[in-house]
Amino acid sequence: MVSREFVAFLVVGGVAALVNFGSRIVLNQWMSYSAAIVLAYGLGMVTAYVLNRLFVFRAGAPVARSAWRFAVVNAFAVVQTWAVSLLLARLVLPALGVTHFVPDIAHAVGVAVPVFTSYLGHKHWSFRA
Repeated sequence: MVSREFVAFLVVGGVAALVNFGSRIVLNQWMSYSAAIVLAYGLGMVTAYVLNRLFVFRAGAPVARSAWRFAVVNAFAVVQTWAVSLLLARLVLPALGVTHFVPDIAHAVGVAVPVFTSYLGHKHWSFRA
């Protein structure tokens, strides 16, 4: 059975992913795809921290400690997102003959990849009292 906490984490993650994905599209107008992925991830991460602190992991570590730990967990997640996005956009999708929406498809999959590792990291480390 899926816990209320995990469902709330998924909803918060969905909102943060929309911020991440949408800001990447906007940022990509002024910077490279690779740089836009990383900066957009940061915007999504700030959104995720605030919403997770308010709605998912309410009891827990002090703000300074949980924010630092949240950033560390997300440093691992951004590497996953960046690597998967670039691998798909530059190698896998073109090899499969995909020609439309390649950056968007690749980034959407890249954002989804670290969901479970991030949940476990935040539950057991970032917000732990």
